[in-house]
Amino acid sequence: MKPKAQFSARHPFLFGFALLILAVVLFMGASAFFGGRHLGGAGSSGRTVGVVYLEGMILDGADVVAFLRELREDPDVEGVLLRVNSPGGAVAPSQEMFQAVRELAAVKPVVASYGSVAASGGYYASCPATLIVANPGSVTGSIGVLMEYMDMSELAGELGVRRVLLASGKNKGAGSPLEPLTPQQREQLMGIVRDMHDQFVSDVTIARSMRKDVVAALADGRVYTGRQARENGLVDELGGFEYALSRLMDLCHMTERPDLYEGPPRDVPLLEKLVGAESAARLFTSWTQRLVPGVRFLYQ
Repeated sequence: MKPKAQFSARHPFLFGFALLILAVVLFMGASAFFGGRHLGGAGSSGRTVGVVYLEGMILDGADVVAFLRELREDPDVEGVLLRVNSPGGAVAPSQEMFQAVRELAAVKPVVASYGSVAASGGYYASCPATLIVANPGSVTGSIGVLMEYMDMSELAGELGVRRVLLASGKNKGAGSPLEPLTPQQREQLMGIVRDMHDQFVSDVTIARSMRKDVVAALADGRVYTGRQARENGLVDELGGFEYALSRLMDLCHMTERPDLYEGPPRDVPLLEKLVGAESAARLFTSWTQRLVPGVRFLYQ
């Protein structure tokens, strides 16, 4: 009797598909197992520092805050390198990360390393670091607040759309895209902008041990190169990632390259893979603004 062909021969497509699924499962399992840990390899001292990546538009700081807390509580992590590539974003998440970095820097050395951009909320979140290192051409600063909303009142009038609002107070509907701001509403919203700006300036003043009037003079929304930022006291030294790592090693009294524990681990959405993190974030906020019109405040 002729021997029965193996499953792989009888169903090559299904067999290949099953192998592909198995490979994906194994890859995901390995990624989950290793998390963010990256060992130093040959020549490693066996000591560990954390590397935290703060990248793209700041919409939610929960992952970064949780990883910073993990590094603070891990006795094997002796210091942390905070790598920033962010133009800023939402106010509250920037403040949450600021607080987490400040709490971490109170117990372990933290060196902030600025890549292409560390502006507004990106600068805010990282300024409590023990030491800030920027490339000469890094874009940083942009200390300020902006508020934006869509005014479609003229378009609504042309389309015959009329707003009907029942509200408990005269400022409750401020920022509706279907009606211009009244002078009173504009002043009320500007009061929020001014208060958020003062919070930003005050926190930078404390974190950088600078006079508030000096920070306020720098905080008119301007961006600075890394070299300009060093001259005006917003950063400490100039250099790239490797230089920042060497300065962290100095602060941790290390003579050999340590193991790096990198994070926070995250799943990269398909849109981000296609267009990049910053572009994906901007598309997301743009679509959200269209679907849910209203006022938003940004450190950007």
